Amino acid sequence: MASLNQSGYEKFSAPPSAPPKLGQEAATTGIPFSTSNQYYTDSTYQTKTRLKTKTRVPWSSGLCDCFSDWRNCCITCWCPCVTFGQIAEIVDKGSSACGVNGALYTLIACVTGCACCYSCFYRAKMRQQYMLKKHPCGDCLVHCFCEYCALCQEYRELKTRGYDLSIGWHGNMEKQSREVAMTPMAPVVEDGMSR
Repeated sequence: MASLNQSGYEKFSAPPSAPPKLGQEAATTGIPFSTSNQYYTDSTYQTKTRLKTKTRVPWSSGLCDCFSDWRNCCITCWCPCVTFGQIAEIVDKGSSACGVNGALYTLIACVTGCACCYSCFYRAKMRQQYMLKKHPCGDCLVHCFCEYCALCQEYRELKTRGYDLSIGWHGNMEKQSREVAMTPMAPVVEDGMSR
């Protein structure tokens, strides 16, 4: 039932026979986004979405810093399928094996000569996982023109983030769980007590 109050606004209320429920407020106009009396505005929405977007971080090493890890540089130069398989297993979080990814990379390289078409998707996936900048250019261009340098850079990035690529995803998870189990816990101090 609508009634006109002194200020000229219409208010909707329950019929007189139904008493208001406990904690029930009078109906208001607007679109509430919480239980408080705050309402949706365009500026509120824009502020919240700006806060949710994360800024992209730079790579830990440059594209041409291949010689900073001589061992990986040599392996990648002579057998890039090994480096790619290790990267793909970590990026896929163990859902695919190093050997399977390496074999598929080799098969694509032998049949089409363009294994970079396969490896560039893993670079894009890795960039999304770690919020890395698209640098120096797009993922496909980096892999198309600098395949070995791109693989070395991705390997170094994962190594910098604490992964041992030689033991694979599951080995890294076991290693982390052992480290967590061996970390001593700080004693719990209740309020009012001193150490």
